[in-house]
Amino acid sequence: MRVAIVHEWLDTYAGSERVLEQIIGLFPDADLHTVCDFLPDGERTFLRGKVPATSFIQRMPRARRWFRYYLGLMPLAVEQFDLSGYDLVLSSSHAVAKGVLTGPATTHVTYVHSPMRYAWDLQHQYLRQAGLDRGAKGAATRWLLSRLRAWDHASAARPDAILANSSYIAERIRKTWRRESTVVHPPVDLDAFPFRPAKGEAYVVASRLVPYKRVDLVAEAFRAMPDRQLVVIGDGPEMARVRAAAGDAGNIAIRGRVPHGELVAALQSARAFVYPAEEDFGIGMVEAQACGTPLIAFARGGAADILAGGDTGVLFAAQMAGSIADAVRRFETLSILPDACRANAERFSVAAFRDRYLAEVRAACAARGQVLP
Repeated sequence: MRVAIVHEWLDTYAGSERVLEQIIGLFPDADLHTVCDFLPDGERTFLRGKVPATSFIQRMPRARRWFRYYLGLMPLAVEQFDLSGYDLVLSSSHAVAKGVLTGPATTHVTYVHSPMRYAWDLQHQYLRQAGLDRGAKGAATRWLLSRLRAWDHASAARPDAILANSSYIAERIRKTWRRESTVVHPPVDLDAFPFRPAKGEAYVVASRLVPYKRVDLVAEAFRAMPDRQLVVIGDGPEMARVRAAAGDAGNIAIRGRVPHGELVAALQSARAFVYPAEEDFGIGMVEAQACGTPLIAFARGGAADILAGGDTGVLFAAQMAGSIADAVRRFETLSILPDACRANAERFSVAAFRDRYLAEVRAACAARGQVLP
């Protein structure tokens, strides 16, 4: 079987690249295609020596720094990949990769991290944050996003099977594309977050400090609970907002960005890990559970899948400081076992992902009369 892997673009090793790494591990002889490849030399190990075939975006002016500004050309770019000689195409998509063109003899399975958020339900939020909600540039951007939505919906009919990284994303796929999908949770490196049953007294929130993460709400909640300790780990453009929410509260320690070892130690000793964001999945929550640490998380998004068992954490219904404070108090009435948290995290291990992903690819091939060796 000739296999091609299609990934959006390569510029850093992040969440979607963790999935790509495992797909490459399962299909080491596959050819790799990406819209563009500007991955630093020090982060290329997971590609196993593969040199991706790239599109014309790679050669556009100042593409290394500004390739995202060519988003409007990316649908055309992925449609230029000649995949006619492949029996199986595996795409990893959060924007355009699922829109590649394949022939009738080719099985195409796409793993969807999310439909294009900025073109669908989060369009107005993105436009406001970028200062493009009015004026000529705003009008041009809205026109572009309208074109992208039309293409995105039409191209969603192309894959033979769609895999979603959470139930939340499966619902977004159903809403935006009118397609059904199968949930295959992303892989989490549990070995990098060793289990430790002994816990301290401090609550921990660890996140990039960007608007949608709502870390300021956690700081505000604990400012009103001076008898409880909070440690904030992370940095970003919302740091000033988080510091303002914390004020001069002596029970809140803001550490900023820390080395991996210090992050692990904080998660291992945390009384609970607080996570207020609405995430597509939320790998950080699984990493905390791997350490044996309970969760206090916003009920929407991937947290609902992660806490599906109901005995390793507490969900709160509203992104409000008061709701977070109430959840902390509810959590303190429970007895959550660290062993149960670690066992829950094992559901999202690398091995679990590889088994489930490969089973779904085999099923997609079998439905079209192909046998995956």
